[in-house]
Amino acid sequence: MNIFRLAGDVSHLVAIIILLIKIWRSKSCAGISGKSQVLFALVFTTRYLDLFTVYISAYNTVMKVVFLALSYATVYLIYMRFRNTYDSENDTFRVEFLLIPVIGLSFLEHYSFTPLEILWTFSIFLEAVAIMPQLFMITKTGEAESITTHYLFFLGLYRKSLSALFLASSSSLVLSSSSRLFSKPGDWPSLTSASF
Repeated sequence: MNIFRLAGDVSHLVAIIILLIKIWRSKSCAGISGKSQVLFALVFTTRYLDLFTVYISAYNTVMKVVFLALSYATVYLIYMRFRNTYDSENDTFRVEFLLIPVIGLSFLEHYSFTPLEILWTFSIFLEAVAIMPQLFMITKTGEAESITTHYLFFLGLYRKSLSALFLASSSSLVLSSSSRLFSKPGDWPSLTSASF
């Protein structure tokens, strides 16, 4: 188990749990962008479509199920359970400005032209920008609750852990002459920018 992956998974899990606890205890989703949460649910759905076809490890399978369940639980709390507290007037980011370029990039930059690979690539690019509606909402309202900033901090920590994982993995790929994955210079730019 790679330490960067473990740190990233734990940070991401903590971020989602902080968000769920905030919503559940306050019985309010004020200050939380439902659009960002839907995008994150879409990220996990498209990334983990291989859940029942590819087995890597028990840890990997459990984490996939946990992230899917928690992301859909968050969407449920925002749009169903506490929908009367959802601030739709300030959650106005136009997600099509994210989805259309991400879909296009997914067809241009992928490892192989298969549906699962294109959807996985889509999830990588979408995850890089899925937080934009939340940041837009904070900018628009001019305020962020402390719990929201804790959530964003742990999401940022998760992204930095993935960046470290990518850099550590890419340096070992460059050193390994037998590796084909990301071995061409053209493979690096979009994947590097998506990791940061």
